[in-house]
Amino acid sequence: MVRRTLALALGAVAWLAGTAHAQPENWSAILEKARGQTVFFNAWGGDDRINTYVAWAGEQVKTRFGVTVQQVKLTDTAEAVARVLAEKSAGRSVGGSVDLIWINGENFAAMKRNGLLQPSWTHVLPNYRFVDTEGKPTTLFDFTIPVEGQEAPWGMAQVVFMYDTAQVREPPRTMVALSAWAKANPGRLTYPQPPNFLGTTFLKQALIELAVDPKRLAEPAGEDAEKVLAPLWPYLDQLHPVLWRGGRAFPANGPQQRRLMGDNEVDIAISFNPSEASSAIANKELPDTVRTFVLEGGTIGNTSFVAIPFNAKAREGAMVLADFLLSPEAQARKQDPRVWGGPTVLALDKLMAADRQRFVDLPLGVATLPPDRLGRVLPEPHPTWVERLEKEWQRRYATR
Repeated sequence: MVRRTLALALGAVAWLAGTAHAQPENWSAILEKARGQTVFFNAWGGDDRINTYVAWAGEQVKTRFGVTVQQVKLTDTAEAVARVLAEKSAGRSVGGSVDLIWINGENFAAMKRNGLLQPSWTHVLPNYRFVDTEGKPTTLFDFTIPVEGQEAPWGMAQVVFMYDTAQVREPPRTMVALSAWAKANPGRLTYPQPPNFLGTTFLKQALIELAVDPKRLAEPAGEDAEKVLAPLWPYLDQLHPVLWRGGRAFPANGPQQRRLMGDNEVDIAISFNPSEASSAIANKELPDTVRTFVLEGGTIGNTSFVAIPFNAKAREGAMVLADFLLSPEAQARKQDPRVWGGPTVLALDKLMAADRQRFVDLPLGVATLPPDRLGRVLPEPHPTWVERLEKEWQRRYATR
């Protein structure tokens, strides 16, 4: 395990060193080529706040750089991955239908494995130099897979749980305690249905706590996968009957789960955004009695990225959009809980004073835990575990 981690780290260092000495593309030339292009940005479209933010970014890029952004709203990122793979199989090496894609985890691993991504390009972006690659190592490793410049980070995430203090006096601090709380409060807990990423994350969070050897999850799933996953199923078998609607139905995604909390149907909900509760309170989606807690053993954290497919029609326009999404202006707006509340990927000490002040001036939000209270960040399991988890969950629970 140590040797593999060291090897990955050395590989990342080697890549960074290589790009530092590479001849960068001329950014002015990229801006010129980008003008007039239309970027089809394939991104999950299940949250109105995120869609509004993407629309704002598109307006800015259009006004400043003459690049039109068309968001293709996905229900599952795998849809766009499959489309690019089909284009490659059909020999469509140019003029692809996807120019930029919001991606991470198993979808990035699949695209990288199948040669579906533009090679190293992020070092060309002027704003990439502000990324906190030292303090936020997941900006270089996507679910343990080295990024190697094939995707640009644009958001940090860490699992938190929202709870209504009007209903819950002391929230549970472990996944086992969460199950006990659900048994004592039947019908007041749920989680999104896998393969929704948030539902799958609920499974991973439980598995990390329950697994005999959690470190095994950092390696690819193999012949022992059934044995590694075995502790999870009894946990869910006992949990599901006391969930909302007796575990016979699940919300489709995070926003639907949030609406259940807003409608006083559940008291606790999982989130991948430490500021989601504050944002939802500010937007009148949740009561102001909702607060946030984390688990005592730590919670899963990762980085979201944008990537350019190998056959993108508007490659330069996609780079311009990716660079703008990394700008201090766009990152600060994204972190504002009144807009989205997504944590920045930037290192504030790398910014000019005026740009650093953008973040200092942001309201923390009434339900947002300060960074020093978010606890330990747990690494994502290797992406190969996702398929195993989701397939077995579907087999056991989706048809009930």
